[in-house]
Amino acid sequence: MIGYNVHAPKRSANLSVNEDLLRQAKELGINLSATLEAELARIVREEQKRRLEGELAPTIKAWNAFHAEHGSAADDYLDL
Repeated sequence: MIGYNVHAPKRSANLSVNEDLLRQAKELGINLSATLEAELARIVREEQKRRLEGELAPTIKAWNAFHAEHGSAADDYLDL
């Protein structure tokens, strides 16, 4: 999976957030930047994984069909 550089410099961003939710988060002492970064990293990983699985699906399907028809080459050499 592609990650991200955790040591990259921070960049400010303007966001619009529900006023009441923002107030509650501040009252609870929630670090908005750290929370957003962690959650965004999780979402990015999930999306990268989903896209990679989609890209690999035809190859996996073809390999499985080949294996179903011809078996594994290792089967000829393994005696367990």
